[in-house]
Amino acid sequence: MLQKNTELKSLIKTIDELSVQENEALLFFFGEESTVDYAKLISYLNKSGIVFLGGIFPGIIHGEDNLTSGCIIKKLKYLHPPVLIRGLESNHIAVPDFSKVEEQAAFKPTMLTIVDGLTKNIANCLNELHNVLGNFVNFVGGGAGSLSLQQQPCILSSEGLVQDAAIVCTLAYEVQLGVRHGWQQLNGPVVATRTQSNEILELNWRPALDVYKSVVEQDYNEGRKEQEKEALQADNFFEIAKCYPFGIYREGQEDIVRDPIMVGKGNSLICVGEVPENTVLNILKGEVDHLIQSAQNAIQDTIVTEAAANRLRHTLVFDCISRTLFLEDSFEKELAVINQKIKSRRKEVTPQGVLSLGEISSYGEGMLEFFNKTIVIGTLYRDV
Repeated sequence: MLQKNTELKSLIKTIDELSVQENEALLFFFGEESTVDYAKLISYLNKSGIVFLGGIFPGIIHGEDNLTSGCIIKKLKYLHPPVLIRGLESNHIAVPDFSKVEEQAAFKPTMLTIVDGLTKNIANCLNELHNVLGNFVNFVGGGAGSLSLQQQPCILSSEGLVQDAAIVCTLAYEVQLGVRHGWQQLNGPVVATRTQSNEILELNWRPALDVYKSVVEQDYNEGRKEQEKEALQADNFFEIAKCYPFGIYREGQEDIVRDPIMVGKGNSLICVGEVPENTVLNILKGEVDHLIQSAQNAIQDTIVTEAAANRLRHTLVFDCISRTLFLEDSFEKELAVINQKIKSRRKEVTPQGVLSLGEISSYGEGMLEFFNKTIVIGTLYRDV
């Protein structure tokens, strides 16, 4: 449900009305401009014995609307309660033992995963999760954080509001996943010859910005009058770069997008998510029609047989904030195609989710990936 009033008294009233039962958890998605006393909210939830998880995001999605304030609250059944994974700022990430989950489920459950989208080592964390759980679960989730790109506590857990962390919960639902982005190749390949976690230091043995700038500047300024042309530099980097992400090459599939968000020291490029050294990259470019079509393809991928429609319980949407910045007024078309498709299948279900800093999903042959500038949709199905 959508809760526009996030004052503590109003939130508590809604929480009490939801009447959370055993093996049920509350999921909270907060827009970053919400006024919330998180410490008191967490204290109330803990004292009430309510299982919960959540995050603070640049925005939230409800049907065809996206908002920077307010909250999505969902009551979900789980097989394993939420687990907080700390220490993502380091290379030593301890993932809990989920062996009991494998013993419980008669179907392939869903691992909801919310991560601090501005921390380091996200891919390492996901790799550890995949190593522990293999292909036993399907993953869906996204990165929390602020559009300011200033890291701050954004993961909501029973231990408090934290950063440099992920929170995961094994949901008692099967999921159908749609993962698409629609960005097209402009130039490449180039090789990330020197990297450090989410920072690209060199492309083709040259400072990363120099190589990126030579391609992007020319395309961005093509057709512009001389007085309208811009040089790509640190102070306007994000505004121009939002149209030109990197793509990590994947044979036979869409590239995995990496979003360069700022210039680092020595003309390096800092991305949302790691870029392994010697990765083959393309420089991509967006067109509005292609991105909206990708959303339509993603929701179509999640729609199973007509007979399964009455089993559909929830639709979770993790739509990258940088897609909204690129699409601007056309972003409402992206949400509309998702909402209309779901409503045509089961009118009681409203797509809900977040504008995220990175998206998480099982991909291709079950591999777990962290995406940028992508839309990830998970439709949750349950028999009872």
